[in-house]
Amino acid sequence: MNKAFTKETDREDDDDEVGGLPPLPAGTRNYMTPAGYQRLRAELLALIDGERPKIVEIVSWAAKNGDRSENGDYLYGKKRLREIDRRIRFLTKRLDVAEVADPSAHHGSDQVFFGATVTYANGKGEERTITIKGIDEVDNLAGEVSWISPIARALLKAREGDEVTLMTPGGLETVEVLEVRYPAPQPKG
Repeated sequence: MNKAFTKETDREDDDDEVGGLPPLPAGTRNYMTPAGYQRLRAELLALIDGERPKIVEIVSWAAKNGDRSENGDYLYGKKRLREIDRRIRFLTKRLDVAEVADPSAHHGSDQVFFGATVTYANGKGEERTITIKGIDEVDNLAGEVSWISPIARALLKAREGDEVTLMTPGGLETVEVLEVRYPAPQPKG
């Protein structure tokens, strides 16, 4: 099939949408915890040193088998190679601008900064606990939110006992900071 009739693009601007992650806000740093940075770096190295060479080998083998237009191994391999290369570009860009911030530096503080685990209560008395992390490392199901999320922005710099105003789809809501925790520093050595 002629490439003119396919939906594939050769654009590299799609890199920021890889994995469904929003692009970084203009002019901001890409804050990450040390664990988040290591996880993304490990993924990048696994793609470069492990998965990509295997797929290149499969594509090379499949290309030697003749007609490429009906060769499933070749077509799938080329598609997977584009996905891997797109993810590698994305991870490289994100890691290049990453600023690793160790939340344990604030251990013992009652003020909310990046990396804090915060328990807060809304006006109805419902409590919720969240951990503020980097945009590339959040797991919403584990109660983690990005530092650029509305709740994190409202809570940043607040202290235990403070009330902050949060803009929600239902209007303004006041939440009270009940507890602020940070991980303990890891012993060096």
